[in-house]
Amino acid sequence: MAHFAILDDSNVVTSVVVVANEDCLDSDGKESEAVGIAFCTNLFGAGTYVQTSYNGTTRQMMATIGGTYDASKDKFIAPKPFASWVLNSGDVWVAPTPLPADAIANDGDHKYCWNEENYQADNTNGWEDLGT
Repeated sequence: MAHFAILDDSNVVTSVVVVANEDCLDSDGKESEAVGIAFCTNLFGAGTYVQTSYNGTTRQMMATIGGTYDASKDKFIAPKPFASWVLNSGDVWVAPTPLPADAIANDGDHKYCWNEENYQADNTNGWEDLGT
């Protein structure tokens, strides 16, 4: 199955639709984004359609509703998860403070979640320890 993001005028993803592979084949039987876009246009009407993939092999990541498509970089960017987070050089949102060293993601034994309210009150304290 092929997946296409539907974008608004600001390149924000408003929907992601699934299209059968056979509806994306050109006259030589090869998958074609242009054919898939034509199929979507015929089905849903005029709009902006961009192919995406659930495994991230096309345009960095799977398009998500509320995310954006950066046409100059030809990639999708996830919605900003928290007001304080910033895009890194790879266009992935990151917290303004590093994950604590004892976090499971760092081979530790503690679970953490981001708490924006705590960070706004004290910008050294955004990670909330959920314990082991």
